[in-house]
Amino acid sequence: MNPVYSKTFSINYLLIVFMLAVVPAAIANPHEFMLDNGLKLIVKEDHRSPVIVSLLMYKAGSIDELNGTTGIAHVLEHMMFKGTEKVPGGEFSKRIASAGGRENAFTSRDYTGYFQQLHKDHLPLAMELESDRMHNLRLTEEAYSMEINVVMEERRLRTDDQARSLLFEKMMATAYQSHPYRRPVIGWMNDLEHMRVEDAQDWYDRWYAPNNAILVIVGDISADAVIALAQKHYGNIPKRPILPIEERKPQIEPHQLGIKRITVKAPAELPYLIMGYHTPVIRDTAKDWEPFALEMLGGILDGHASARLNKSLVRDLRIANSAGASYNATGRGQGMFMLSGTPSPGKTVEELERALRTEIEKVIEENVTQEELNRVKAQVVAGHVYQLDSIFAQAMQIGRLESIGLSYRDIDIILEKLQAVTADQIRAVAKKYLVDDSLTVAVLDPQPIEQTQPVKTPAELRH
Repeated sequence: MNPVYSKTFSINYLLIVFMLAVVPAAIANPHEFMLDNGLKLIVKEDHRSPVIVSLLMYKAGSIDELNGTTGIAHVLEHMMFKGTEKVPGGEFSKRIASAGGRENAFTSRDYTGYFQQLHKDHLPLAMELESDRMHNLRLTEEAYSMEINVVMEERRLRTDDQARSLLFEKMMATAYQSHPYRRPVIGWMNDLEHMRVEDAQDWYDRWYAPNNAILVIVGDISADAVIALAQKHYGNIPKRPILPIEERKPQIEPHQLGIKRITVKAPAELPYLIMGYHTPVIRDTAKDWEPFALEMLGGILDGHASARLNKSLVRDLRIANSAGASYNATGRGQGMFMLSGTPSPGKTVEELERALRTEIEKVIEENVTQEELNRVKAQVVAGHVYQLDSIFAQAMQIGRLESIGLSYRDIDIILEKLQAVTADQIRAVAKKYLVDDSLTVAVLDPQPIEQTQPVKTPAELRH
């Protein structure tokens, strides 16, 4: 339920980054370089096919926004395709497509990313285009006036007109008292309505610089060739006075002092329940253990047909049509462990909440079995291996870790820490963190669905 907004679609990145990890033998080759202007370059060679992914990540997302301009990170992501003096609006995508490639962009709470996937011979084209808009973007009132309407329509389509998305947004705004995670990535509608092109320019000038970016190249290319290309296209872009993530002011969420509850009325066919518990995330990969135990707890409860929530609440007791758990162990802010579900016909959200609480109590009182734990660990390892087939997944794994203040070098440690989790550790984190004093409960109260004019599809919102 951590939304990531892209220029053509919304991706729900609930899979935590270490589910994209790879086995040690495959990660022996990443090469790391730092240009004089502060641009960090990471190259991972994968010569199985003549394809490369070029991913540029800026260490700025909605977490860095201020009240009154929420959504500006996402708005600028849209505006990045509106052209430079050298590459007119719309030409970026056309040139990548003409080269047989694909490109896109995304905005999250912690970072903003732009990527191209294409034949290795066209890496110079991708670098030329991406480096050009890093420092030569032209933001005009005319282009902005058109694009802000696209963003507002995107918000209507994906949040305001989607009952569960609306519930999640309001739950986050309730669960977090002061931390920026309480604000939606796409922004509040009032802020979008009053936003100006100058706000986009200010965001661009503040954050879009080589010393606030990470360039990840994965594919059939040599590290030496990539270094030369990066130096050619990015090396002359001047750095700006930007604080690194670890030196920015901490934004600590005040300790919650009791359970919070909200009810959201919205047109829907069925009720829906979300229970969110404040939890830690990885800060020191080598020393931390609780985030890894929480991730394993999520796997025990959800993630496969034999997981506890599906087996107990859906198949055996038939209290829920669906029930799940999610947890993201990585991020610049505080984490959240979530339980969610839809009650079965004739059952209430109150009954579903009690059933979910019972499953947590079972973990604490009876602990998990070694068989359950072994199964989840095997699934984690299998996920690592499967992800090797995607060079895009490998690039995203590196980019995400680096963009939140961790390192691609943590991949091996993360896998080891996951494999080392014990049943007692799972019980300990459930007992410590899944408590009422850190809980927010959000309930969707379904209202009659009125027949309205069809809304635009995601394809119609494309740039």
